[in-house]
Amino acid sequence: MMEGLLRATVEAIHSSPTQAVLYVSGGASQALGHLMSVPGASNTVLESVVPYSRMSMIQLLGRIPTHFASQQTAEEMALLAYNRALKLSNPGSPVLGVGFTGSLASTRPKRGDHRFHLSTRTSDRLWASTVTLSKGLRTREQEEKVSSLCLLKAIAYACKVPATFVSELTESEVYEECEKQFNEDEELEQLINGQICFKVYPFSSEANKSNADRKIILSGSFNPLHDGHLKLLDVATSICGHDGYPCFEISAVNADKPPLTVSQIKERVKQFERVGKTVIISTQPYFYKKAELFPGSAFVIGADTVVRLINPKYYDGSNQKMLEILGGCKRTGCIFLVGGRNIDGVFKVLEDLEIPEELKDMFIPIPAERFRRDISSTEIRQKAENIELSD
Repeated sequence: MMEGLLRATVEAIHSSPTQAVLYVSGGASQALGHLMSVPGASNTVLESVVPYSRMSMIQLLGRIPTHFASQQTAEEMALLAYNRALKLSNPGSPVLGVGFTGSLASTRPKRGDHRFHLSTRTSDRLWASTVTLSKGLRTREQEEKVSSLCLLKAIAYACKVPATFVSELTESEVYEECEKQFNEDEELEQLINGQICFKVYPFSSEANKSNADRKIILSGSFNPLHDGHLKLLDVATSICGHDGYPCFEISAVNADKPPLTVSQIKERVKQFERVGKTVIISTQPYFYKKAELFPGSAFVIGADTVVRLINPKYYDGSNQKMLEILGGCKRTGCIFLVGGRNIDGVFKVLEDLEIPEELKDMFIPIPAERFRRDISSTEIRQKAENIELSD
């Protein structure tokens, strides 16, 4: 009976759209086995990591934790897993970060409690729990089983599916739970503060249907979004043979300007909601950082951006540094689809530019006969401002 209920829960998890990364240490290893042994695991599990040694945990967290088995550590693991899941997931899929750390029965008696801490992080919710087990009641294997069942229940809850199996805790072994809900403003604040790496607004009707690993990304400030942007991304997607998920991207942090405020981000996002196009908000203004965040992507850029990308001036005057940094982008599998732009009053396409031989295969032209629009967002904005002034 128990096995049937457990399997049904795992099947429901795999049938949900949620994709997860799990960081598990010090227990609950059977939960990974349950997830992986039921068909459909690839729908759910993006990655599972067991940072079991002291040094492994330190490298994962980037610091020495005050306590390796603690609620704070579990929450940090869940947040790291959530950010990792964002990078690995299909565009528009809900993602889940899972953290677990425990101090269970071992070969030697322990002075402290036998306990475990688990946490789950989604876009709008951080949930954490601590369970203190009755010391001496179970073997290590039995404590593994109980902690695994509790972790599976937490995953099911985060995936919004029922978990009808019992966790086998006694009456004295009760969850100590806490939960934080985030609204959109709070999530954007977390983004600006660097807690989360990006936020996806999957407004496209195809967002949840796409299994494409590659993103086709048009980055910009989109102040305002105009028809030229929409047409450019459509043409770029066509050039890619529709093998990829098209989306726009705005960096809340700009290399030369103050960061966008939450209200400014929300105003710009509304434009994409009106036209039903997916937009990603990140904090990476530089393309070499975008390549790390979105490996394997096709970035849609103008010829004017290419001029800056290959100019050693922006790499401390070093041509070698420029080649190394863009070579790093190339190694992530990223490419650049290049549209023509006015440069110093002259319309130029990719073929007019001198691309270093080592980088030529990274850049793919968008023919001018397929897309050409000479007006920019800045010019549209200035025209709108002039009309307002004349009124």
